[in-house]
Amino acid sequence: MVKQKSRYGMTIPLPDRLDDHKEIFRELVELGYTDVWSSEANDTDGLTPLALAAAWAPELRLGTAILPAFTRGPALLAQSAAAMACAAPNNFVLGIGTSSDVIVERWNGIRFEDPYLKVRDTIRFLQKALLGEKISEEFETFNISGFRLARVPENQPPILLAALREGMLRLAGREADGAIINWLSAEDVERVAGIVNNEGPDKEIVARIFVCPSDKKDLVLAGGKFAMAAYLNVPVYKEFHKWLGREEMLSEHWEQWDSGDRKGALEKIPDSLVDELIVNGTPDQCRDHIQRYVTAGVTCPALAIMPLTGDDVRKSVRDLAPINK
Repeated sequence: MVKQKSRYGMTIPLPDRLDDHKEIFRELVELGYTDVWSSEANDTDGLTPLALAAAWAPELRLGTAILPAFTRGPALLAQSAAAMACAAPNNFVLGIGTSSDVIVERWNGIRFEDPYLKVRDTIRFLQKALLGEKISEEFETFNISGFRLARVPENQPPILLAALREGMLRLAGREADGAIINWLSAEDVERVAGIVNNEGPDKEIVARIFVCPSDKKDLVLAGGKFAMAAYLNVPVYKEFHKWLGREEMLSEHWEQWDSGDRKGALEKIPDSLVDELIVNGTPDQCRDHIQRYVTAGVTCPALAIMPLTGDDVRKSVRDLAPINK
């Protein structure tokens, strides 16, 4: 049996200008990174950076982590995925998910309703559409009448589902090609990955891992708590961490946040939780911590550099590179 190549990804774009990323992508290849993963919140869209990478560094595998299922219509989402799969044959992974009520409803003006059913229907539609089937079907959350892709990729790209709690994780294992996870500790991964693989063995598990390679501990803790609070108080992530067993640990934080005492709420986030959810320390310590995620079941770590201490992001990318292992 041929051993599968060990994957090691980087979240893009970096803070540099997009038109400066040709040099960045080429350096990522030279440094041993195998993947680049985009996101879609309030920075760039999830596809433009990948299209640039397809042209400038075809060696890299490209992935979306994630495109929200709500913010594009099903046909447009299929067209977008097909175009990327054609631009990067056999080298594109489509990651979709519900996103959050903040991004979908508050920022895009779209009702955030029935998220589980929405992503389930979207996966089922995409699996047919990307094969070039003509689709006329009533799904539970949308209807399609007579759609067929005019440009069908030679090979259907894998579809991964962003998943937090058990229902989505089971769906990812049962109907998708794997799961995308984030904002969890290395110790949480075994439980999460186990649920996915119980539904379908040997699924891909991509984890966005937030990393700050710095030993300036006070700055890491202060900046990390500020960054974490933005997620811990989004309803879907709040429920996720309750499900992971952190309700007692974070109850005072949530109470003070809800009361409007944001400064006091930050102080209630334990230092130990920052160290669990944000990889930090020397580059060697960071690489050891990232390896714990892999050992627990992550098949592709997708690093996201957090410049909490003012360090240069490009230097951090180099310091964490696979060639330094």
